[in-house]
Amino acid sequence: MIKEENLEAIIFDLGGVILNLNYQLTIEAFKSLGIEDFDKMYSQAKQNDLFDRFEIGQISSQYFINSLLPFLPNGTSPNKVVNAWNAMILDFPQERLRLIEKLGESKRLFLLSNTNEIHLQAVKQSLAKTTDKALESYFEETYVSHEMNMRKPNKEIFEKVCSNNKLDPSKTLFIDDTIGHIEGAKKIGLMTHHLTNGQTIEDLFKS
Repeated sequence: MIKEENLEAIIFDLGGVILNLNYQLTIEAFKSLGIEDFDKMYSQAKQNDLFDRFEIGQISSQYFINSLLPFLPNGTSPNKVVNAWNAMILDFPQERLRLIEKLGESKRLFLLSNTNEIHLQAVKQSLAKTTDKALESYFEETYVSHEMNMRKPNKEIFEKVCSNNKLDPSKTLFIDDTIGHIEGAKKIGLMTHHLTNGQTIEDLFKS
């Protein structure tokens, strides 16, 4: 449970916090396409340079896809690469979206996500299966790494969100499911909560 006294704003991570994710599905999808060691190339905790560069907008979607094709059997289509990459993206639970709307009645809400151009498009398609509302409508501002050219856990990204919106870190809660991102947020004095062991934001804000 989160104590809401003195809490003025909440910064949410997206995947694993608002959107349900399963990284293993993408690992398995690439293995089925022919990259047996994809789990070594990519994981939630440690990404190689290609994925990092894509996540901060240094390379295009086409460059990203073309960089993976040489690891795959001849004739693998770019569409299959995109589908495998998006396999991790699941659903937006309705009760979670309703909770965010309720929190927005009394708190300033922001989104801060490490994501990329391909995933963001798939995320919006997933949201459209649950609601006709745009992702941006749930938040005062949304921030995504590939548009900001920086990513969590670097403290600069947290500083930018706070300075742009005149947020007091001591009265702002950051929620994420990755411990490294939590540690980065703590460096600028943000209140933090690390979602672990299946915990959800619904659990945090039970009335």
